[in-house]
Amino acid sequence: MQTTFTPEQLKDPAIQRSNEVLRTCVHCGFCTATCPTYQVLGDELDSPRGRIYLIKDMLEKGRPADEKTVKHIDRCLSCLACMTTCPSGVHYMHLVDHAREYIEQTYKRPFFERVLRWTLARILPHPTRFRVALLGARIGRPFAFLMPDARLKAMLEMAPKTIPPVSRNDDPQVFAAQGARRMRVALMTGCAQRALNTDINDATIRLLTRLGCDVVIAEGQGCCGALTHHMGKTSESHATAARNIRAWHREMTGEGLDAIVINTSGCGTTVKDYGHMFRTEALASEAKAVSEIAMDVSEVLMKLDLPEGRPKGLKVAYHAACSLQHGQQIKTYPKDLLKRAGFKVVEPADSHLCCGSAGTYNLMQPEISKQLKARKVETLEMTRPDIIAAGNIGCMMQIGSGTELPIVHTVELLDWATGGPRPAALDAPGKREVPVPILR
Repeated sequence: MQTTFTPEQLKDPAIQRSNEVLRTCVHCGFCTATCPTYQVLGDELDSPRGRIYLIKDMLEKGRPADEKTVKHIDRCLSCLACMTTCPSGVHYMHLVDHAREYIEQTYKRPFFERVLRWTLARILPHPTRFRVALLGARIGRPFAFLMPDARLKAMLEMAPKTIPPVSRNDDPQVFAAQGARRMRVALMTGCAQRALNTDINDATIRLLTRLGCDVVIAEGQGCCGALTHHMGKTSESHATAARNIRAWHREMTGEGLDAIVINTSGCGTTVKDYGHMFRTEALASEAKAVSEIAMDVSEVLMKLDLPEGRPKGLKVAYHAACSLQHGQQIKTYPKDLLKRAGFKVVEPADSHLCCGSAGTYNLMQPEISKQLKARKVETLEMTRPDIIAAGNIGCMMQIGSGTELPIVHTVELLDWATGGPRPAALDAPGKREVPVPILR
């Protein structure tokens, strides 16, 4: 694609990177075949190619974002299926992230939308605030039908029926390896996951220590910054990301780390991009070092030679989170691990398509999200599984709200198969009721 940025514009590193991305696009349209929003809406401007044209026009002219451009960029899931499909290697993620930052700087959204986005940015990345909000949503859930705005209704409907107790395993500490130490790793405990499902981190710690890892919960770590990053709130996302970089780099230069383990694939895609995000900032070298050892938990488990298990007699439908299969290009490891542990693994039709969760997308674009969820649930249920497994908390919440089938994180099944407890989600709903301590 030909671009006409001026030399003055190209002095901006963000424009320079977007120019590089734009110039790799050859207008082929392969991306439209795998774009979920294009399939649902049928509008060229809701395809990656269409959005690329809108972004190019906006950035080249240096004009403020307009309502039309914002509408179509907001409808993008950032599922990155287009990047997997693209034969030219267009790095759409960097381009759309820049567009969102530019929109945040130049476009004044309607008042209610500004309040909504500000509220989400102040609550979701903070586990304690999120717990309080979830409790409020549980109380308001029966009245969701009274909400005048579809987004408010979606927020109430997405609130889980139960909120797990706080896990002290998420506090800063070190869990010693069982037997000879093979690796020393830091576990990213995340933010929303600590409020929505504490079993995932608990299972990850048990599994890694059982396989010979010292597991470090680093002092000062927190939200990866993805939620605010995808809203275009760069200063906020970089502030939270910087805290993680400093926390993990202290461990790297202290006793050392072999990996930073991430069990929420949406976070993993962002942490692995820290080197790019901070390339022009003072933390550039530290960010690059952190991103280079960041790994999805499945990558680490493949290095640790998970023991082979006997057949379990359970069929697991594996849902491939977009941030894992497209963002990180990890497609076979989770399935290989589940098969090795003794589970029969099946995949739904169109496994490359998004479930509609996508961070805050199911809250901000509920109508499109519901259509994608219905399609995903239908294809998963058609495999007639006993269990659904996924590697991302957002996908688990999204799909779980549309099916009666139990849905668990991949590490919960692997932990169970190697000596850990049976995942709570596999028990009858009545057995899972627990007290709800909101604050530590």
